[in-house]
Amino acid sequence: MIYLDNNATTPLDPAVIQAMIEFMENFGNPSSLYPIGRRVKEKINECREIIASAIGAHRSEIIFTGSGTEADNFAILGIMDACPDKKELITSSIEHPAVLRTAQYLEKKGYKVTYVPVDSYGVIDLDFLSDAISPQTALISIMHANNEIGTIQPIEKVVEIAKKKGVLVHTDCVQTFGKIEVNVDKLGVDLLSLSAHKIYGPKGVGALYIRKGTNICPFIHGGHQERGIRAGTENTIGIVGFGEAVKVLKERWKKDKEKIEKLSSKLKEGIESRIPLVKFNGHPENRVKNTLNFAFPGLEAEAILLALATKEIYVSTGSACSEESEEVSHVLLNIGLKPEIARSCLRFSLGRFNTEEDINIVLKELPEIIEKLRSISAFHPEEV
Repeated sequence: MIYLDNNATTPLDPAVIQAMIEFMENFGNPSSLYPIGRRVKEKINECREIIASAIGAHRSEIIFTGSGTEADNFAILGIMDACPDKKELITSSIEHPAVLRTAQYLEKKGYKVTYVPVDSYGVIDLDFLSDAISPQTALISIMHANNEIGTIQPIEKVVEIAKKKGVLVHTDCVQTFGKIEVNVDKLGVDLLSLSAHKIYGPKGVGALYIRKGTNICPFIHGGHQERGIRAGTENTIGIVGFGEAVKVLKERWKKDKEKIEKLSSKLKEGIESRIPLVKFNGHPENRVKNTLNFAFPGLEAEAILLALATKEIYVSTGSACSEESEEVSHVLLNIGLKPEIARSCLRFSLGRFNTEEDINIVLKELPEIIEKLRSISAFHPEEV
């Protein structure tokens, strides 16, 4: 099996599996005062410290959530509820569905949402952003890097603009944490979302960084857990896996980064040299290098995906959170692709466990698949 869909989810690292298994017998409720509960609470706080340290935060600024999606929802809804006199949110036109659907929910509630456009590389228009801020703006939410095309946004500049006008900034770092440096002070953001299953940890656990002093309303009501703003007994085993995944990440992320970038470069060059009429989507340099998005004009991406799957090569057509939808990717449309070109796009996202042999096999099989599908297609690339 060749797995090239690491932006959707990553395999569990063996060290993560071991850490979770070893802690499973600790069944105590972390809110209990007796020893078996306190032992679990201490482990949660140890993991909180590991995650906080990895992004340059204090452990009191980390709130555990059920996912990166929940962290995004918490950041946006929590801030908007905490600012009842401000009814405006600014985000980008290519955000993850976790942010876009939340923005649409707010619009139905009577809030004004401004969507910042992007250029053909997927980079936001900073002048548009600056002009969009008003005294009613409570929050700006811009992702650190796009999950489909990998383009990195100028978050530091967003923060610089926002701070001059007294506006809070949230960024979704689900696709950058572990791939490039993520430091809350360097970015300057007030809120930041993370997810465990994108860094070789378990599904069902994420985290929201909330800068000390930021006023935010509780997201889930019912108990005192997570400083009283995210109620519910903690997903202890998930948190242990998250902490271990970050621990492994801190030890080897530079080594992983170097290896993945080398493999990704080989795959990109190989596709562009061996397959005619392909189009690369996203910024050529300023992107997370593990992510490659290509259009194969004249074909439907789903047909290519299924053909690759028969060879046990697994890729995707875009965001895993919208994969079952028949809609054309909003990201690809917003960078200016025609719908018929957007429907031909595949995303290849590499990870820690990919090898050079994986890339060699893909570069052998993919050109043959494209050539075969084009030979039987009713559409010709040059006509698209």
